[in-house]
Amino acid sequence: MAVHDDCKLKFMELKAKRTHRFIVYKIEEKQKEVIVEKLGEPTETYEDFTSSLPAEECRYAVFDFDFVTEENVQKSRIFFIAWSPDTAKVRSKMIYASSKDRFKRELDGIQVELQATDPTEMGLDVFKSRVNL
Repeated sequence: MAVHDDCKLKFMELKAKRTHRFIVYKIEEKQKEVIVEKLGEPTETYEDFTSSLPAEECRYAVFDFDFVTEENVQKSRIFFIAWSPDTAKVRSKMIYASSKDRFKRELDGIQVELQATDPTEMGLDVFKSRVNL
């Protein structure tokens, strides 16, 4: 599976310049390539992010999650989400699952990984519980 240069470029922008809140990636099966499907503006919210994920199709996504520690320090963690809803086609789930590790290696700076098959598996509470791991 090839990875379009834009995937890494936009990720570096998110990581270094914080010009994006999230990135949704899609596998173009015909070209056998991972591409950027949607970029979230820095002002967009977690709800904007979750509504960008199709209910019945797999996607990869990166989300820049801001939080405040118990010591009242503002921090952020970059989450990688493998979105694979139960309602997605089996072939699609297999393609995304088999390409995930290679794709993730292209994105240097992922801090937390989540695998989600329904929205509850990537709720804000899940994000908050994973930031300190």
